[in-house]
Amino acid sequence: MPSPNALLPSAMPAPPADGSNDLSDLPADQQDALKSLEDDSQPPNLPPRDRSADIELVARCLAGESAAWEYLVRQYSRRVYQLAYKFVGRHEQAEDLTQEVFLKIYRSLDQYNPEAGDLPNWLLRLARNLVIDDYRRRQRQPVEGGEDIEVHIHRLQSNADHPQRRIERKEQHLQIMQAIGKLSPDLRQCVVMRDIEEMTYQEIVEQLRIPEGTVKSRINRGRIELARILRRMQVIGT
Repeated sequence: MPSPNALLPSAMPAPPADGSNDLSDLPADQQDALKSLEDDSQPPNLPPRDRSADIELVARCLAGESAAWEYLVRQYSRRVYQLAYKFVGRHEQAEDLTQEVFLKIYRSLDQYNPEAGDLPNWLLRLARNLVIDDYRRRQRQPVEGGEDIEVHIHRLQSNADHPQRRIERKEQHLQIMQAIGKLSPDLRQCVVMRDIEEMTYQEIVEQLRIPEGTVKSRINRGRIELARILRRMQVIGT
């Protein structure tokens, strides 16, 4: 998780977050993560929060006081990181998204209205919307080689007549398995079941006991991330 110093304010612009209340397009994993965040930010049976401390903290942050900003980040970075990780599935990407979220939160601090709610609820709601917006933006982008990875794996699994070609394919297969090992456990499990063990979606659903939409989302995210890893390893072209 990024340190508070890594999340100090910068000149990065912060467009408003427009995360929708309609979450029907999100896989079950992500919906569960959002529900958990909402439950944490709204604990039951607590007396009304004194917002004077929130107002003071925001004012100190807006005045450029680094200690105040670092305190705010320490208070909420773990929850934001955990939510980001549920949406991107990898530690490094979750760190990057967490940093981006906090930079945008800083640029939006002057919009905080204590009369409308507590600072924690406002901040986590903004983080929620930013993470959802990031997920939907990535879903609208091209697959970036995800389907090509499936074809590439299947091609490597086929027999090759020429001895040199067999050696090359064996080396590539080892590189792919090494790259698969770098995926998060949830993504790796679904990619291996689908593309290595060649299980059907229904078989994966029955074995993992998760919705088919979640299975397909994990496979798609896993293939996209696998393509990025293999490009960095120069196993496949850009």
